Amino acid sequence: MPTHTPPATGPPPAPAWRDAQRGVTAVEFAGWLPVLLIVALAGIQLGLVGYAVQQAGTGARAAARVASQDDIADRYQGAGRAAVSDWLTVGYALDAGCGGSADVATVTASVRIPSVLPFVDGFGSASRSVTMPCD
Repeated sequence: MPTHTPPATGPPPAPAWRDAQRGVTAVEFAGWLPVLLIVALAGIQLGLVGYAVQQAGTGARAAARVASQDDIADRYQGAGRAAVSDWLTVGYALDAGCGGSADVATVTASVRIPSVLPFVDGFGSASRSVTMPCD
């Protein structure tokens, strides 16, 4: 008497090629990870460039405001440094000061652009000049 085998329950067995594909996604992700990190760091670097330019303008404006006042004109660098973030390197130059025949004070602020990209440190500095009328 012939025996009848019941149908198999559950999923069919996986093909042999499927076992060979195990871990491929992890390897692909590991290959793309450095590229994704460099792109993310480049985006952050672009933001830092914009922030340095903005801070140069803020520092120059604050320094020129103080340099345009006769009684405290010698404190323009301190006022400019107080207006800029502490972790940025900034320098100030008084291009034209009040006193004598000058009726405006012009201050230039230069902020060194920090780098977050590995092995790259040559982004230079961002400069802004501001002119204020003398008091």
